[in-house]
Amino acid sequence: MSSVTSQLTQLQTNTAINESKQQKKSTNDVTDANMFLKLMLKQMEQQDPTEPTDNSQWLAQMAQYSSLEAMNNLNSSFGEVADQLKTMNETIASNASITQTLSLVGKDVTLNVPKYDDSGHVVTNEKGEIQYEKVEGTVTEASFADGTGYIKVGDKSYPIGYVDSIKNPQQNPQQDAQQDT
Repeated sequence: MSSVTSQLTQLQTNTAINESKQQKKSTNDVTDANMFLKLMLKQMEQQDPTEPTDNSQWLAQMAQYSSLEAMNNLNSSFGEVADQLKTMNETIASNASITQTLSLVGKDVTLNVPKYDDSGHVVTNEKGEIQYEKVEGTVTEASFADGTGYIKVGDKSYPIGYVDSIKNPQQNPQQDAQQDT
């Protein structure tokens, strides 16, 4: 009988602990756990004292409850890990964009830039396809605005999405001879 009393005390303690944690967890998880413990406690209180429930049944139910709680905690942990991985992925993508933009400084680039008419509208052909013009030059500056990298070619800045090709700048033979001496 003392074993049943200690189990009752343990169940009451677990219920009290779960109710105190209710503010920290989502309402459904806590409600389900508390409901399980309250039902189990009621079952113990209402059992026939002349024919008490076998201790192995109580232990099996407690093991099921512990397993359920562990799975809920694991699920919560996976959610936190997924959020952290998403943040890391966004940071890596942002850093890659910055590195890519900065690496273009001093390079010769060819850009495909959409054509605009005098009123500032994008020019399209009869099929509705956007018309592009090629801009070639050396990147003299890199900048960032609203998460997008921009490069300066000549006196205009362009988004790096317009880059079609990249080349190392070619040196003329006179510069090569000066470097060899």
